[in-house]
Amino acid sequence: MTIDDGRLRQNLADRLAAGGFLRTLPWRKAVEAVPRQEFLRGGFFEPVEGSVPTAWRPVMPDAPGWLERCHEDESLVTQVAGSVVPGDVRGEIMLPPTSSSTMPGLVVRMFEDLQVEDGQKVLEIGTGTGYSTALLSHRLGADLVTSVEVDTDVAMRAGVALGACGFFPDVVIGDGLAGHSDGAPYDRLIAACGVLRVPPVWLEQIRPGGTVLVTVCGWLYASELARLTVAEDHTATGRFLGGQISFMLARPQLPPPLGMLPDLDDGDERPARIAPSALDDWTARFVVQLACPRAQRITLDRAGHTEHVLLDVAAGAWAALREEGGRWLVRQGGPARLWDAVEEHLGRWRAEGAPGLERFEITVTPDEQAITWPTAR
Repeated sequence: MTIDDGRLRQNLADRLAAGGFLRTLPWRKAVEAVPRQEFLRGGFFEPVEGSVPTAWRPVMPDAPGWLERCHEDESLVTQVAGSVVPGDVRGEIMLPPTSSSTMPGLVVRMFEDLQVEDGQKVLEIGTGTGYSTALLSHRLGADLVTSVEVDTDVAMRAGVALGACGFFPDVVIGDGLAGHSDGAPYDRLIAACGVLRVPPVWLEQIRPGGTVLVTVCGWLYASELARLTVAEDHTATGRFLGGQISFMLARPQLPPPLGMLPDLDDGDERPARIAPSALDDWTARFVVQLACPRAQRITLDRAGHTEHVLLDVAAGAWAALREEGGRWLVRQGGPARLWDAVEEHLGRWRAEGAPGLERFEITVTPDEQAITWPTAR
């Protein structure tokens, strides 16, 4: 029996509208018109249930249910380890994902939040499979869309799929963190990757009054979608939009290898005022990232204890927490006291009523990025 992919697209649009992601007619028309499967002709990876760490197995176009899976509202991994695609693998592979087709609900939610209007030029950071680029091209016209992709092979596959669908936007191979000055100025910039810091060069390429939509993240992997308005002086201010949105970090901003751990028996020890379980909360972890923007978190079983460790590799600072006798102890070493900073930030945030991330504000200038939360009155 032949499956009607048009009906699949319509059903997908119905589900996205019912979920509140798809809110306006132009974007609904784009979802109903763009065949997502054309951007997944090389297959995708699915996680192997129960595998730790996660193993991936390929799902190719000849697999039963492949077409239907292409029209589910789920992210589909299309590359692991920076170069391995589904067609390269027989069996399973246990390597980290490096490229994917983002879940359509998140794509269209972000496009709706971008608040783009007819005739506006858009710069997209992170082409990926090209599906989102095709939606943009359908909505605005391909001549108003520029998309930057750092991975040459990914960009080339996306270009082929876009052409097969009749879209010919400007797909640029390069570092998305540098934007694309040749096409500037743009009215809107949207990023399909997470960043530690919004690059000031992006703001230079957006018209005053224009919008930047990007996920701000950290190495503790709590992130949030920010919408910023660019001013005449190339600074920008905005707020977070809520929803605990997560993207892969831009490759140049990935955390460094942990390398050889410091001597965790060294350092100063004291009772901890806050337990490491506080970091299990998404918003609290985002606040902690403001205190320790370069810290990574690991768990170790050592000397009969489970230790929770924060480590700033570049600074050589660390904090290790363990439970003993019903209380938590923290031991810290290096040039900074990481857990002191954690307790100070979390203490202030809680004292202000623990506001949600949608109440936080972000300001970006050429020199710094500041994220603040409202104070109690």
